[in-house]
Order: sequence, then structure tokens, then C-alpha cells
Amino acid sequence: MQQELKLRILSGVILAVIVLLATWYGGVAFSLLSALIGLLIYYEWSTITRLATEQPVANAIGWLGQVAIAVAVVAGTFSYSLLLLSLFFLVAVGFVLVSKTSSRWFPTGMMYAGLTGIALSSIRGADSVGLVAMLFVFAVVWATDILAYFVGRAIGGPKLAPKISPGKTWSGAIGGAVSAVIAGSLVTYFAFPQSVVFVAPIAFVLSICSQAGDLFESFIKRRFGVKDSSRLIPGHGGVMDRVDGLIFACFAAFLLAGLFSLIKGGEMTSLGAALFGV
Repeated sequence: MQQELKLRILSGVILAVIVLLATWYGGVAFSLLSALIGLLIYYEWSTITRLATEQPVANAIGWLGQVAIAVAVVAGTFSYSLLLLSLFFLVAVGFVLVSKTSSRWFPTGMMYAGLTGIALSSIRGADSVGLVAMLFVFAVVWATDILAYFVGRAIGGPKLAPKISPGKTWSGAIGGAVSAVIAGSLVTYFAFPQSVVFVAPIAFVLSICSQAGDLFESFIKRRFGVKDSSRLIPGHGGVMDRVDGLIFACFAAFLLAGLFSLIKGGEMTSLGAALFGV
């Protein structure tokens, strides 16, 4: 057990360093990381849902789409990556409708994995505002995850979703959300203090979405009877096990950026520009 804990800590530190360095440098470095995360998520998704073994044709189409989206993400062609995602999602839906043997998990996986890479890359962008926005999202998700665990263990009480994840409590969920607002506000305060009041409710929304993402992955694993999404990360399980909350938080941040852009009547803006008014 002690050896396993050491392995978990070591791999966790290495991963944190890689992610933070890529976030700091931005540009191609972070786009590559985003694309890789999307591809690994699709690998795990196709394995968990048995697409890889039971529906090889659908899985091949899925891989073709994910690789094309990953290339577009690395190239920085935001509109093209969204177009590819929409196209392959429709192809996946059509495949399910036409093929009696195809699973609804196919188009869901296309969207889940493909949008992850696009959303991550879009939030970070290539400027200093994008760096703060990405750190803001990280702070919200990590604070939610850590404090939800400790508050839930300390206070206990009614279960949040006992049939999906028996260990989660309402006290932990509330504690995680409150800590996320504090963490997100602190990140914002040191970079754009004038935006703290506006950002606090957004941090709360992202925290709820992060917890929903955690529950969603727990549901998928329980549905297919697996403990970990894979064994790609020593001591931690799979990529989905580590970024489940981050995925849904990034989806929400990405959609909020689009919503703010529509309200302002302009082109699609970055999350950082939308959040901090710069």
C-alpha cells in the first residue's frame, strides 16, 4: 500500500508539472496537450463502452473524427475544429440510426472527447488573459474536488447521489462549491481585481458543472462495471478519472464564452475576455 501511495504521489506531481508548464507556455504546447487529452479520453471511452471490441466500424469512424479534430486543435483553427466536431457527431448519430447494432454511446463519446480538446484549447488561447482564465478554471475545479472530499468526510450527512457515487454528500458538494468561489475569486483578484464580483457566480456555476462531470463519469463506469477508466496513469487509473470534473467545467466555460459573445453581438470571444472584461 505504501508503495502504491508513493507511485500515486510521484505520477501526480509529474502530471501537475507537465500540465502547469504547458499552461504557462500556452500556444502549441497547450494545444498539443489539449488534443492529446481529447484523444486519450476517446480511447478510454471506446474501451469502457466496448465500442472498440463490439463495434469496430463505428470505432474506426470515431478515431478518424477524433484525429481530425486533434489536428485542427493543434493547428489553432478554432472554427474548423468545431465544424469537424459537428460533422462527425452527425455522422455518428446517422450511423446509430441506420445501424441496428450501433450504440448511442458512440455519438456521445464523439462529443465528449472532441469538445474536451476544443474547449481546453479555446479557454487557454495564446495570451496572458487566457493564462489567467485557464488558471481560474483549474483553481475552481481543484478546490471543488479537494474541499468536497474533506468537508464531506468531516461533516457527512445525506448522500448526494447514492446510486451513482455512494461516497459523495450534500455537505461535501456545498463545501466544494463555496471553496471554488473563494479560489476562483482569489485568482481573479491578483490579475483583474475589478472583475471579482462578476466572476464569483461564474465560479459557482463551474463548480456545480465540475461535480456533475464527476458524477457523470461515475455513472458511466458503474453502467459498464469498471473501476477505473484505464490504467494509463500509474496509481491514478485513467485520464477520465483525473479530468472528469474539469471536462464539464470546461464545457460550461466554453458555452458561457459563446453566450457572452452573443449578448455583446460580436464574434466569439475567449473566456478570459468574457470573464474579465478585457
